[in-house]
Amino acid sequence: MIIPTLRCDENLFRKDLEGKYYIVTGANSGVGLETTRQLVKQGAHVIMACRRIESAKEVAKSFAAERGTVSFEKLDLSDLESVRAFAENIKSKHKKIDGLVNNAGMVTSGKVPKRTKQGFEMMFAVNHLGHFLLTESLLDIINETQGSRIVILSSIGHAGSDKKRPEIHFEDLNYDKRVFNRTDAYCESKLANLLYAKELAERVKNKKTTVVSVHPGWAKSNLAGKGFTAFVQNVLLTPVAPLLTIMSNEDAAQTSLHCLLDDDVPKFSGEYFSQNSLLYSDKECRRGGWPMKSPNPNAHDMKSALRLTKVSKKMVGLK
Repeated sequence: MIIPTLRCDENLFRKDLEGKYYIVTGANSGVGLETTRQLVKQGAHVIMACRRIESAKEVAKSFAAERGTVSFEKLDLSDLESVRAFAENIKSKHKKIDGLVNNAGMVTSGKVPKRTKQGFEMMFAVNHLGHFLLTESLLDIINETQGSRIVILSSIGHAGSDKKRPEIHFEDLNYDKRVFNRTDAYCESKLANLLYAKELAERVKNKKTTVVSVHPGWAKSNLAGKGFTAFVQNVLLTPVAPLLTIMSNEDAAQTSLHCLLDDDVPKFSGEYFSQNSLLYSDKECRRGGWPMKSPNPNAHDMKSALRLTKVSKKMVGLK
């Protein structure tokens, strides 16, 4: 049985976004690129926040004739100094941000943790800490923009299974003592995304800013890397992709776009929006939902969410 992809109401794609400003991290490829493409089609200005600027400029040629515009800003989420420089640059140039899409993410390879310049475990740093510092640094501008939205890409990985649910290991976030497992590390970073969205939504609710977390689906993105895993995902599994709920990047961008543009989303600030996926071990979750209740009880622990924000601020040097 094929589970249908959740798709935006076509009316959303006829909305006039002229005068709207969005930031999309990792906008030069995959889901981030397709999210950017649609926003530009509708007349928005999108700041493509990327580590590889030349790549962003090259792919942006494909929508140069659209109504909207783009600009390019260097952002390396693995380097907190790069994040700070990016945020200061944005604040010097812009007085409003209608939407921030924390889209970029990574999975490392190998059996030992990779470290950032600041010494953090790479996946936790890129997937959570970098975006955390970026969001907190831009929060004043976002809150001052009427109807602003923050979309944080999480993953099905945060859910785990009834036998093993990911949790935040506050005593050893950087795998200084624990035996490293890259799958566990990735899933923990994705749980951090969801918890941060929940805590931030509560903190800014009086500012009318909407914050949600998203599972975009099993997309043919470059998250799989460039080796054998990518070959299996993008080539060998193509004939059975619909049965496995593997989708195009355009389809995977639907959830982010829904969260940015749909008028009902502000009613669900702090919640989790998921595309379909057969990878959920909990069968009731496989059709996804806009929004959907996470099957992981640790994803609903506000004490952990508050603690994560407190710890994250300390790690990135915020008061």
